[in-house]
Amino acid sequence: MPFTPFHLGPGLACKAIGGRHFSFLVFGGTQVLMDIEPLLGLLGLIDSVHGLSHTLPGALLIGLLATLSGKPISNAVLGWLRWRGPAVSWASAASAAWLGSFSHIGLDALMHADIQPLWPLSTANPWLHALSWQALHGACLLLGLLAGALVLWQQRRHWRQPWASATHSPAADKAVTPKCDGHR
Repeated sequence: MPFTPFHLGPGLACKAIGGRHFSFLVFGGTQVLMDIEPLLGLLGLIDSVHGLSHTLPGALLIGLLATLSGKPISNAVLGWLRWRGPAVSWASAASAAWLGSFSHIGLDALMHADIQPLWPLSTANPWLHALSWQALHGACLLLGLLAGALVLWQQRRHWRQPWASATHSPAADKAVTPKCDGHR
């Protein structure tokens, strides 16, 4: 199924470990980009479901696209939400995009027979059925719940600061809005 939420569990774990060096927004966007090809395949618009996008070159290309588009889009969303934490840097966008794209093919290779994750080096799928789909989904869900709780606990300092309101001056709002100019 395209756009499965189970891929987000490992992403939350990466966020819990990487903190500001890992963008969960870019990771999530990468998951959607990875599953555009399967969606088109399931709709019958192309012949494959897990083709090039679920290979090493596909993961590299989608990781690059997710990095280049994810940083400005994520910073725009954070600015719109008046997020008081750090802006998404190029490094945090790249780490999230490439961990997202490569973990995606790794997880999907465990349960989809049509994936050739190591192409062009090999057409084999050495990870197929290394875990049952139930164990895979359960592990991703458990990892997501535990890591999500840890991320929420880590982010509690941002909740102590009031969100921008009508009582704030425009100068105060500019002082806490993430910078999106790429200078870090």
